[in-house]
Amino acid sequence: MIRVAIVAPALALRAGLRALLVQGGEIDVQAEAAALSELSPDLEVVDVLVIAEEMVNRPELEQALAKVESLAVLLLVDAEPDAARILTGLKLPAWGVLSFDCTGEELQTAVKALNQGLLVGMASLMEPFFKPYTQEGQDVEETLVEKLTERESQVLQLLAQGLANKQIALALGISEHTVKFHVSGIYTKLGVTSRTEAVRQGVRRGLVVL
Repeated sequence: MIRVAIVAPALALRAGLRALLVQGGEIDVQAEAAALSELSPDLEVVDVLVIAEEMVNRPELEQALAKVESLAVLLLVDAEPDAARILTGLKLPAWGVLSFDCTGEELQTAVKALNQGLLVGMASLMEPFFKPYTQEGQDVEETLVEKLTERESQVLQLLAQGLANKQIALALGISEHTVKFHVSGIYTKLGVTSRTEAVRQGVRRGLVVL
């Protein structure tokens, strides 16, 4: 059972999201509130946080995340995709962006994917996060959103060696869940969506020694 918390301004919106999420019996909404600050004690017992875009700001989100070990975030936004940039660079095991117009199936699928440590979102909303190739075969721009941490660099090096998450966890003496957290951070900072792309960018930027 995937445990979810909802932050949305209106009671009707929270009720609607809850109804969509619990269909199928695989997701349990354990907490909901009109503001993120009201959920602080409950965040330690949920896996995915679903937030209506207008109900969160960067400092508030950082403060809430600092109190939990690992929490995936799904942001629901209007037509303006740049609002989702609030997630960039945060220490999240996984994050996603969906439109308020998403279907119940899309919402549930996104939550399940986030619980597995994946990045999810509609293509039109994810586009601002990843610079497109200017022409076929040409790599993305060189600037990192944020420098890799020492642990992320270690994980990237082991990814380049072809190790699976479980093997990386054993090599570094950390949990497999923590490895997924670091892999997600690597993807965000390098602007990639796969291990192959992460390693390629790591090599190009001198972050990986082969």
